Amino acid sequence: MRTKLAVLAVAAVVLLAGATSASLSAGAGVSSSAPPSFFGIVPQTVLSEADAEFMRAGRIGSVRWPLAWSGVQPTRSGGYVWTGFDEVVETAARQGLRVLPFLYSTPSWISPKFTTLPVNNGRQRSAWVAFLRAAVERYGPRGTFWSEHGPGSGDPVPRLPLREWQVWNEANFFYFAKPASPFRYAKLLKISNQALKAADPGEKTIVSGLFGEPSAKPPNAMLAVDFLEDLYGVPGIKSSFDAVALHPYAESAADLERMTEEMRQVVLDNHDAGTALYITEMGWGSQNQPNVVSFEQGTGFQLSEMRKAYRYLVQNRGRLNLKGTYWFTWKDVAGGCNFCNSTGLFRDSKRLKPKPAWHAFVGLTGGRARP
Repeated sequence: MRTKLAVLAVAAVVLLAGATSASLSAGAGVSSSAPPSFFGIVPQTVLSEADAEFMRAGRIGSVRWPLAWSGVQPTRSGGYVWTGFDEVVETAARQGLRVLPFLYSTPSWISPKFTTLPVNNGRQRSAWVAFLRAAVERYGPRGTFWSEHGPGSGDPVPRLPLREWQVWNEANFFYFAKPASPFRYAKLLKISNQALKAADPGEKTIVSGLFGEPSAKPPNAMLAVDFLEDLYGVPGIKSSFDAVALHPYAESAADLERMTEEMRQVVLDNHDAGTALYITEMGWGSQNQPNVVSFEQGTGFQLSEMRKAYRYLVQNRGRLNLKGTYWFTWKDVAGGCNFCNSTGLFRDSKRLKPKPAWHAFVGLTGGRARP
């Protein structure tokens, strides 16, 4: 399967070479032909008013944010604590930014490990379903968050209900799901989609962002295309999602193109062309330490690969049925993952200090560097 996909992807890239080369030679702003909703961001720190203002100026339309079950419901009997996520939704909405939540992280009262998908027994499944329904009842079209912040509240918030929900994060990688099992994830996806659509029939369920090519092997990790192919092999699974998602962390933009083509090919091979594709994390680092992280090769490399990748994604978004892309990350943060201090558009600072990547990014989106 892997060989077949690689051949198909290479053929697709060759066929697109002329169009891609033309797009790469085009001037800055080529991506402005895509709507703001196409350009998303994945922050690592609390979303401030200043952050949201800069995002809006930069023509960013969406923020991807974790909605951790373990944080919202830390105890079995304590109820749901929405305070932190409320703040994110409010700050984003005031600047016209939509929020894409990814739902994950099993609380300790359900399982000792947050990476355990809550599908082992009826108690786990029922608690997860209740959490999802509560989330939609809080932030969906008829959500209590919006009624509490409506016109008569004294401090109203623009109404931007959450209609897209991503089920888990990197379910093919042991950092977030162990074991990495398409069959266990299929169980989670089925009950999640049923719960979400019961609460909001018009919502869209997005498959976990799949880490493109992790180096670990099963049961710790699987290639994104292999995981997706096995997921499609589960009877009836197609009706349980509206979109698939990829995290193509790649050494080069050419590798990102190949991974994206392969992912779409799996969808087409399974006669599911109407299913959308999202890139819910992507990025290159500005540090020059390729011996540690292959996609950290300095500032110039970060800029060149960013430009190539976005131009390819925008030029081909219709053919790929690609609905959105999310850059990881907004600001560099020290002490996180081995590239979290390098892939940001802004430096690790209390004040917003843009890196060259921010100016390159807004050149692509057609936005402004400052509010």
